[in-house]
Amino acid sequence: MTALLIIIAAIVLLLCGYVFYGGWLCKQWGIDPKRTTPAIEHADGMDYVVAKPAVLMGHHFSSIAGAGPINGPIQASIFGWVPVFLWCVIGGIFFGGLQDFGSLFASIRHDGKSVGEIIKDSMGKRAQRLFVLFSVLVLILVIASFVNVVAGTFFTDFSNGGSTGFVGNPTGNQTTAIVSVLFILLAVVYGIVTNRFGVGVLPATIGGIIGIVAITVLGLNCGFALSRTGWIIFIAVYLAIASLLPVWVLLQPRDYLSSFLLYGMMALALVGILVCAFNGRVEFAIPAFTSWEPVQGTFMFPMLFITVACGACSGFHSLIATGTTSKQLDSEKNAKAIGYGSMLIESALGVIALIAVGVVYKKYTGGEFGSPSAAFAAGIASMFSVEATKVYNVIYALLTLAVSVFALTSLDTATRLSRFMFSELFLKEGEQTWKDAKGIRKLLAHPVFSTVFMITIGSVLGFMSLSQIWGLFGAANQLLAGIALLAVCAWLGNAGKNNKMFYIPMAFMLVATITSLVITVKIKIGLISAGGAFWGDWFQLIFALAMVVLALILVVEGVGTIKKQVNKNK
Repeated sequence: MTALLIIIAAIVLLLCGYVFYGGWLCKQWGIDPKRTTPAIEHADGMDYVVAKPAVLMGHHFSSIAGAGPINGPIQASIFGWVPVFLWCVIGGIFFGGLQDFGSLFASIRHDGKSVGEIIKDSMGKRAQRLFVLFSVLVLILVIASFVNVVAGTFFTDFSNGGSTGFVGNPTGNQTTAIVSVLFILLAVVYGIVTNRFGVGVLPATIGGIIGIVAITVLGLNCGFALSRTGWIIFIAVYLAIASLLPVWVLLQPRDYLSSFLLYGMMALALVGILVCAFNGRVEFAIPAFTSWEPVQGTFMFPMLFITVACGACSGFHSLIATGTTSKQLDSEKNAKAIGYGSMLIESALGVIALIAVGVVYKKYTGGEFGSPSAAFAAGIASMFSVEATKVYNVIYALLTLAVSVFALTSLDTATRLSRFMFSELFLKEGEQTWKDAKGIRKLLAHPVFSTVFMITIGSVLGFMSLSQIWGLFGAANQLLAGIALLAVCAWLGNAGKNNKMFYIPMAFMLVATITSLVITVKIKIGLISAGGAFWGDWFQLIFALAMVVLALILVVEGVGTIKKQVNKNK
């Protein structure tokens, strides 16, 4: 019954936040449904492509969700369910939703351009350059983290024998792998029939859902075996191709179709929670609160807010909102549902992940699961049946598949964004694309070079363990959120609109994340001094230092801009 009360409370609070706070933000900023959006004004068939609201909602939601709102709350459950629940709900409404919606709105009013361009208009060219560099570093971690997650849910362990190829009676990983690959092909077909043959969204969607069911049934009976290294190479090649294709070929349709897996997964979890509330077969075992320091050196502040990550607030979302979503929005009236609503649904997913791990909490803390995603799938599957039954195995496989699909979706978008951002580093004032650049800058800004460069670095780092990447990713990602809040706050101030709602979220995120990175630097310096460091520790130290320096410079620039605005309005 505890789990049922938790999810009901979360849904009610998030709905109230959407209706009342989200509606208030629309009025404060002046959302105008009659205003022409960049997708219409700058339509190019490549990146600026108008999408139906439902399709764009699917793209945006699938891209921001990834594995973050599942992994983060589960890892943070060591603090107890109350702190995680409160941060998912409060963070989603007043922090993450504010950032996502604000970033999307600001980008729409800047011809669909990135946060970097918004910063240039309000804080200057130097601040823009620093932000773009910062974003490139964060995107490297995004690619590395999700390559690690996807390869971890695909690979076959050949230590006990076996060989590469198709297999009957597949394991969960082998099923996930083959269905995910077939899902890519299904998305391409959907994109072609809707954009080139004029098939309507409804019939195409029905066909797509039937296709998802068909490939899932096939995958449950026939899988594909490949090593972890092999899958990382496959993922890298796939990402390179996906990043360079027109957005309507793969990104839009893939994200839209994958959103149905996500909605289905959440619906299945809600049914499971409802059933368990009345039959009492499984126990929600997470304590309400454990300790301010459940693991030595891991304090609730700042680690809770860093670890939950995408379940409450994520800087990566601002890059998606301004990098792809703003270029596909058909009307400003849909900005609230897509920008603000998607974040609140993701917060609800974070609470669901918390409940799922609560069902298998003793096994999770006992180290029986290889990843938080596995604990999530096992928790929900356990709501319906005991372990090792047919029902349990099917649900477990489907949920593992869903998580990997979302991670791949985020990877698609992250790689495309990294191409934009990396190229932007080498363009001078007045140069719009790589074609305008000269000499070596033209090569460095070329889409193919930037794509290959970012994927190579991200994939190499993907060989590190997830625990080595995730903490750094969480801090960098949340720090990006603080900077995005700062950027939108400064822009709104320059535009003469109310920006005071940004002050507390912006300050909190910046303080929490910089504190976390400083702690990481201190720990790594101590480890290196003691002679027990590996190359991964050196990487984390250098990366954390670079993040702190860049962030502090941007904070000084942004606070100075906001201070001038306040003084001007006195």
